[in-house]
Amino acid sequence: MTTTTTAPAAGVVAPRQLPPVRRPSLLRLTGVELRKLADTRAGRWLLITIGLVVVAIVTLLLIYAEDSEQTFFTFFVTSLLPVNVLLPVLGILSITSEWSQRTALTTYALVPRRERVVAAKLIAVVLAALASLLVILAVGSVGTLVADATGGAGTWEVDATLIVNAAIVQVAGVLMGAAFGLLLLNPPLAIVGYLLLPTLWSVLGELVRPLRGAAGWLDTSRTMEPLFTSHVTGEQWGRLVVSLLAWMVLPLAAGLFRTLRREVS
Repeated sequence: MTTTTTAPAAGVVAPRQLPPVRRPSLLRLTGVELRKLADTRAGRWLLITIGLVVVAIVTLLLIYAEDSEQTFFTFFVTSLLPVNVLLPVLGILSITSEWSQRTALTTYALVPRRERVVAAKLIAVVLAALASLLVILAVGSVGTLVADATGGAGTWEVDATLIVNAAIVQVAGVLMGAAFGLLLLNPPLAIVGYLLLPTLWSVLGELVRPLRGAAGWLDTSRTMEPLFTSHVTGEQWGRLVVSLLAWMVLPLAAGLFRTLRREVS
């Protein structure tokens, strides 16, 4: 038995073998998500607002604060408070924009493994939170120089531990916002839920006597307060971890499960 092969007909071009498609790296996905933070009007104005709020606070302190209070420590700590309120909203918008802007179909078609997209979004908002800390440090430094030149205290005394603690607070806050965004997948609902539920729990912890003990471990406004000082005890760290498990880790896990299973339409 002989085997024969048929030569390709003249003029017929053999199909070209395409190179394998490489999936985008996590670094590239993170860069895309960072760009998305400023692509939408809401995200862009929120970033601008964070910068303007820091500048406004330092300016007001330079105008109205006592000379003895015009220090780097005062500028830094006072600027942290409003930024810590705005950063979780940035985390929420980063997560929910895929559904509110109806881009989830395109995003998850290009990157079918949704957990990689979520991971890139979380990394992006963490980097944004750390960048906001650098803005606070920069504006606070300018304010201190101005105070020193205009007769204010202008002192630079601040414990480096306080800056590290501030970074923890900001990262935890933006991740809590992202967790609520993953869980609810709706911008207004996630923002209201993030602002209302912890506040309601805090009020109940103050008013209802049997809840006061648990509130000391689950109220993030209490457990994060020691981080604004330069010394945190072991028990205070334990309370912080427990509260973050309740308000950050559990919503993140539940939200990731929902995001991975939700039908995109």
